[in-house]
Amino acid sequence: MKITAQDVRYIADLAHLELTPEEIVAMERDLGAILEYVAQLDQLEMPGLAPSPLHPAAAALAALGSAASNSTLRPDAQRAWFTPAEALANAPSAGAGHFKVPRIISVSEGTPEAE
Repeated sequence: MKITAQDVRYIADLAHLELTPEEIVAMERDLGAILEYVAQLDQLEMPGLAPSPLHPAAAALAALGSAASNSTLRPDAQRAWFTPAEALANAPSAGAGHFKVPRIISVSEGTPEAE
């Protein structure tokens, strides 16, 4: 996948960054190099290679394995939960079946500002 200047401008806009034309060219080159490297890694054949025990997913799976043998945890079971009316009963502000929260960010001319 080739990164274009339009892609860089789009990503910069999402991050509320203002890039100079020189920075756009540099980011296009750098992001393109990163994607090329990831594509190379994607092509590697690694039969028999186990996932790293340092990877967060591996740690989570290991924790689940030990939790399953731990008798202090309750089994998963479906249970009754709040109705929408019960959930909204103590809300400071609600309307149309939803919680209402104050606006904390507004976007004007591409610049986020706290209100």
